[in-house]
Amino acid sequence: MMFDKILIANRGEIACRIIKTARRMGIRTVAVFSDADAKARHVRLADEAVHIGAAPPRESYLNSAKIIAAAQATGAQAIHPGYGFLSENEAFCLACAQAGIVFIGPPVEAIRVMGLKSQAKKLMGAAGIPLIPGYHGEDQTPEKLQREADAIGYPVLIKASAGGGGKGMRLVERPEDFTQNLLACQREAQSAFGDDHVLIERYITRPRHIEIQIFGDSHGNYVSLFERDCSVQRRHQKIVEEAPAPHFSEQQRRIMGEAATNAARAVHYTGAGTVEFIVAPDGQFYFMEMNTRLQVEHPVTEMITGLDLVEWQLRVASGEQLPVMQEDLSHSGHAIEARIYAEDPSAGFLPSTGKLVHFHLPEQNAHVRIDAGVEEGDAISRFYDPMIAKLIVWDETRDKALRRMERALADMQIAGIASNIEFLSRLVTCRSFAQADLDTGLIEREIAALFPEAQEPPAEVFLLAALAQLLHEADEAPLSSFLQRRDSFRLNIQARRDLNFRYGTAQHTVTVTYLGTGYRLQTGSLDVVASGRQDKDNRITAEIGGLRKTLTAVRSGNFIHLFTDGQSWKPEWLDPLDVSPEHATAHDGLVAPMPGSITALLVEQGQQVAKGTPLLIVEAMKMEFKITAPAAGYVKAFRCAVGDQVNEGTELADFEPADGEAKEQLALTSQEE
Repeated sequence: MMFDKILIANRGEIACRIIKTARRMGIRTVAVFSDADAKARHVRLADEAVHIGAAPPRESYLNSAKIIAAAQATGAQAIHPGYGFLSENEAFCLACAQAGIVFIGPPVEAIRVMGLKSQAKKLMGAAGIPLIPGYHGEDQTPEKLQREADAIGYPVLIKASAGGGGKGMRLVERPEDFTQNLLACQREAQSAFGDDHVLIERYITRPRHIEIQIFGDSHGNYVSLFERDCSVQRRHQKIVEEAPAPHFSEQQRRIMGEAATNAARAVHYTGAGTVEFIVAPDGQFYFMEMNTRLQVEHPVTEMITGLDLVEWQLRVASGEQLPVMQEDLSHSGHAIEARIYAEDPSAGFLPSTGKLVHFHLPEQNAHVRIDAGVEEGDAISRFYDPMIAKLIVWDETRDKALRRMERALADMQIAGIASNIEFLSRLVTCRSFAQADLDTGLIEREIAALFPEAQEPPAEVFLLAALAQLLHEADEAPLSSFLQRRDSFRLNIQARRDLNFRYGTAQHTVTVTYLGTGYRLQTGSLDVVASGRQDKDNRITAEIGGLRKTLTAVRSGNFIHLFTDGQSWKPEWLDPLDVSPEHATAHDGLVAPMPGSITALLVEQGQQVAKGTPLLIVEAMKMEFKITAPAAGYVKAFRCAVGDQVNEGTELADFEPADGEAKEQLALTSQEE
């Protein structure tokens, strides 16, 4: 019998996604939230919400006792774990059963067996599914692991046995780099999964990452819902996914689909799951892992099949049979998903935190879907994954879907935090992706196209910034009172003034002449007459030099975020009346690049180090970031200790260059492990 009420033990876009389907099915929902999420979108959407603790996940979203208590207090009959957090936690699954609450997922034994990669690989090997050569043993001493890696042959991958999502994973290309990567992998695995057990595998050169969506029910039925190509990754985490996989034959689809359903049968699986494979250039495939939950990228499967996988989860968990059998399943068209992250690709994909000052999305329709966990005005917290939303497109062919994605990305606008939107726009148009030449090294292979040198904006950008500033001032006060307040120029027949902007280190001046119906704007060789109006949504309809143009201008302090023609720019207006001190001077030491916690100090005070030597590690948004020496020298003193919570800009250490150059000339080099 279908549930009346479910609790969602998650947050962000997946919680919102589950609420959407539950509401359509007439099922009431209960959200849970931490201190950091008291005003979050999933809390606003749910029928009820229960506070479960402080912001750190271990005190809230990973606290199974509080979540089960919330379900009991609200009368929820089942708990949907989403993905991440407790979704693959066998103890939580067991605790739900003991409390008489249905866990919307597989049985505890399937989670137990498939949750540890080493056990899963042994089981899959016994079931006849090909495995990558590697070590999956219990002896976890560094010496044993090093010997096994040497025997396998480099390059090798170190992987957290209990992990997923790219956390606790390191590629090691030389024997001398093994130990430091092992220790980093174990730290990250312990932090993310509470288990530092690892396995070692041969690294397949130019592999594709192909996964099969499977479903099983409690009546012994199993189906494969076709494949997804998840090869495009950064930091070993998927960033763009698509279905079906390009250049994939029906024979490959059938063989790998059968292997995936055989894997599900081997553990008596129920519910949604994903069997992931590495596919070598010669087409040989190897079992990698099984994710015993719904995947982030499930929408591309929904788009090509027309199915709602969350609805299937709810129906199977309530005891129903699968809605259809394998022979009834088909797919059509092509779907692509791009993950929109709060991060700066130009700074090693460093996550960004802060308030979404502006958040504009393309129009959703049969071709464009957006799964988001935030709205304009919400904050991106340092405590959780930095994903803002997922953009999914569908069309009849891959080429048409690519054009849909290009247009949709051009229509997305984010201000207030860094985002990867422009990086994704370059990614989906680069040669390798456009031609479906896919493998997990695509980003590194296309580095020149994806990370072009920073260029100075065209002069037109400063004309648009000037017009935006003028329209903003006109909205604040009529021209006459503005001229009275800013008396640095004369009121003659034509009032004139200079507007100064900074972009990077360069400054640009736009000379403004006030006309009766607009402005004359001059910068460099450009001399145009401009006018316009700005609506409450920050959209400007402008006429510049006789041409009609629409753009969006969002103010954040003195910065003006301009969105036009699928590009964004952020010049800073230099207010002549702003006498606040400049903050551009360098820190007298190394500073935190973002809020986080100190997990390791890697050198001793006074120890001589070479440029680039790792000094300490900051953990933020479930990832580790290495702070390195900006020059040859030594750490005079650490200003932090392991376990300290730090904010962006917090001084971490006093560093003395060996050559004695002034400390204020030092630059922090932050490189993610």
